[in-house]
Amino acid sequence: MRARYANLARIRALNPEHDYLAIYQTMLRYEFPWDMKLGLNLAFNRSFSIPSIAAVHTATGELTERTQKRIDDTGLLMYEMMLNGFDQPQGREALRRVNQIHRPYDIGNDDYLYVLGCLVVIPTRWLQRYGWRRPCCHERQATYLFYRELGRRMGIHDIPDSYEAFESWFDAHDAAHLKPNDDAAAIERATRMLMLTRIPKPFAPLGNALVSAMYDAPLRRAMRVDAPAWPVRAGLHLGLRARSRFQRWFGAPRTTPLFADGIKTKSYPDGYEISQLGPKEAHVPGRPGA
Repeated sequence: MRARYANLARIRALNPEHDYLAIYQTMLRYEFPWDMKLGLNLAFNRSFSIPSIAAVHTATGELTERTQKRIDDTGLLMYEMMLNGFDQPQGREALRRVNQIHRPYDIGNDDYLYVLGCLVVIPTRWLQRYGWRRPCCHERQATYLFYRELGRRMGIHDIPDSYEAFESWFDAHDAAHLKPNDDAAAIERATRMLMLTRIPKPFAPLGNALVSAMYDAPLRRAMRVDAPAWPVRAGLHLGLRARSRFQRWFGAPRTTPLFADGIKTKSYPDGYEISQLGPKEAHVPGRPGA
């Protein structure tokens, strides 16, 4: 058990203000790789569901018509920043590409803040409920600081000044703006495969019901997804809780980090250039050439 908590001991010896990237990388690559990836998938699903954000995505067609490439491009750009930070060449290039992709669109600051809040809050809450251990205060702070820095470098302003403040802002904004809308429903239908890939093969026949059970009630309403039967919801919850306990008592510390052999995607089996990720030319409805 001492070895199981060795990474946590190292994290607690660090200062999140200066070491937030190292802490966040340890969470992703060693402590919670499966849960972090799933939590980030759930975060992106939620961020696409606010009506004003969903409308932009359906207008471009990137998520509904070029779904796999759009998913892969987003994941690669995010993971490049997570693995390299914002000051190393690959991380800087990924951030520059993210800003280039967003620049043509008239996106409000609150929408940017909401997406950022999804990335901060949703994976953390997943870990608090289903991780093999709960994230400690250093890990919550490091998560907040990583995304605060990403937001700052994207030109997002009025970012709340702590994890707790951001969580409160997120909940209030979510309650006020996450409403049923056809655009979110269209995106969910197109991107459901992203969540289905996270279902273990023995449970594949129940895949669609389990994906729906991973969404909370407000998100299902926004996406116009029917609630699965209560035995599916209860079974998923109990199964995930049993998994977390098994990992806590019998799991071994991970020695090979996630993405040790690079980031593999369906769209780029032979590798990729960061500068080529994303749409080749921004499609902005209502502007000349759109």
